[in-house]
Amino acid sequence: MDSNVIKGKWLQFKGEAKKQWGQLTDDDLDVIDGEKDKLIGKLQERYGHSKDDAEAEYRSWEQTLRN
Repeated sequence: MDSNVIKGKWLQFKGEAKKQWGQLTDDDLDVIDGEKDKLIGKLQERYGHSKDDAEAEYRSWEQTLRN
């Protein structure tokens, strides 16, 4: 799925992101606003992931949205 699609449908995907990463606050999700880089940065910040690990988690989550 293209990251532009996620940005465009962010209001729909916000709930899915909240289920996936419960440590992200509603304010975090508002700031992220569907932007891949911001989401990856927040995953690093909240979960202490390396950039590579956060990107891998993002890609995995993105795959679930396609199904």
